[in-house]
Amino acid sequence: MLSSVDFDTLVLTFKVAGIATLIMLLLGTPLAWWLARTHSSWKGMVNAVVALPLVLPPTVLGFYLLVLMGPSGVIGKFTSWLGLGTLPFTFSGLIIASVLYSLPFVVQPLQTAFAMIGAQPLEAAATLRASPLDSFFSVVVPLAKPGFLTAAILGFTHTIGEFGVVLMVGGNIPDKTRVVSVQIYNHVEALEYSEAHVLAGCLLLFSFSVLLILYSLQKSPALAQPPK
Repeated sequence: MLSSVDFDTLVLTFKVAGIATLIMLLLGTPLAWWLARTHSSWKGMVNAVVALPLVLPPTVLGFYLLVLMGPSGVIGKFTSWLGLGTLPFTFSGLIIASVLYSLPFVVQPLQTAFAMIGAQPLEAAATLRASPLDSFFSVVVPLAKPGFLTAAILGFTHTIGEFGVVLMVGGNIPDKTRVVSVQIYNHVEALEYSEAHVLAGCLLLFSFSVLLILYSLQKSPALAQPPK
């Protein structure tokens, strides 16, 4: 059975993942749309920056975020000037770190979905005098629905499984920044293997169930893209 402390870490973890996923969708959608449509020479650079967390050790990213958001960092000085204090070892800092680390898992599925739509549906919408914004929400979003679903699920589940970045930036503060992955580490470090098994099993079951649902929905005719 889950202890009250373990349950609280689960609640905090899902809260962080939910907020981070919403932010990633808001930021990642226009970014993915630009990457899918642009011919700018900056495209390769932006793609590389977005994908960097995929190849960079989490502790490296966490370290530089810790420096940037610390009292002597650029972000830390700015937030202190605003009267917000510094972000490391706070819930807000944990959200920012989670967004940056999981952003590729949202941007890349959306970028692929947007690229697959092509120009023909947008040209047809333009002939009907639809504005670019109207075309995006009435044409692109419905056609890219599988991409949005994949992006949301991958971003959410990846955020739940984070360890290195959240430990570096958020620390291990109960009811504030201690997420499930950190709590499992705490149990193992204290040789509490039965408690670690329960939490790890919950994450394993949850992750497998979500991925199974995702792959099942991708085969659903309701989510199949209509012919161009």
